[in-house]
Amino acid sequence: MTIKTFSTTPITGQKPGTSGLRKKVRQFQQPHYLENFVQALFDVLPSAAGLTLVLGGDGRYHNRVALQTILKMAAAKGYARVLVGRGAILSTPAASAVIRHYQASGGIILSASHNPGGPDGDFGIKYNVGNGGPAPEKVTDAVYARTLELTQYQISDAADVNIDLPGIHSLEAMAVEVIDPVAIYAGVLRKLFDFPAISRLFAGGFRLRYDAMNAVGGPYAKAILEGELAAPAGTVVNAEPLEDFGGLHPDPNPVNAEDLIAHLFADDAPDMGAASDGDADRNMVVGRRFVVSPSDSLAVMVALIRSPIRNGSDSSMR
Repeated sequence: MTIKTFSTTPITGQKPGTSGLRKKVRQFQQPHYLENFVQALFDVLPSAAGLTLVLGGDGRYHNRVALQTILKMAAAKGYARVLVGRGAILSTPAASAVIRHYQASGGIILSASHNPGGPDGDFGIKYNVGNGGPAPEKVTDAVYARTLELTQYQISDAADVNIDLPGIHSLEAMAVEVIDPVAIYAGVLRKLFDFPAISRLFAGGFRLRYDAMNAVGGPYAKAILEGELAAPAGTVVNAEPLEDFGGLHPDPNPVNAEDLIAHLFADDAPDMGAASDGDADRNMVVGRRFVVSPSDSLAVMVALIRSPIRNGSDSSMR
């Protein structure tokens, strides 16, 4: 295994927004396209010696290929350790939780959020800083400026890492630790929500339909809702992350989540419905014949936080 240096030339149009760089898959598949952007990011970050990086994505097409490239470039950068979600899976909220839990220097998330996936769909890459939040504008501006002057990038010629096997693997002098993508995030949720109370709700017959839209939220929903909270099997639908999202558009709204809407507007509707987007950081909440937009759902929860409904004495919201 050796670190190799390749000559390159600047690629125009690699200006990241607040949610990173999003382009068509075919653009990211162009020679040097991903490598240029990642090198520009690494060039503006401080020395990686002794530091930990978090890496994962929403499972969309090109996710696994891009992740292997970034691992090899992280080794060339000199990171001591990279934490990778098993199977290259890591939702945006989970990545934030992992960064903070392990006190990592930051994390790279491969996602185009709610944009369509598949070979003809979109791909994206974004960087979160050490507090778990998105890179500030001063960082993204510096990355963009660096993309306009880049002349080379460095990458290891090592073989791909088995990211489906939990444990610690070696890549050059860097440790690659494949972690459970759900465990840390579930631990955060246990501190925020009353899991026993929610379990009692399900035990009492409360019915939920959660549509993960074949995106990254599925494994989390299955493990937490049907696992820890003992919701009935089948509560979570479209739970397997697919490279093309199974043809679904993972933007949770009444148009794209039409199957969920149909179930909640039926005569035998469950008590509540919900859907999440490609990287599971946006949601839609649905009641019986009642839709709560993503921007309003948090406000509804805050408004009800001291309501008697928390103690089960008011069922008017069902």
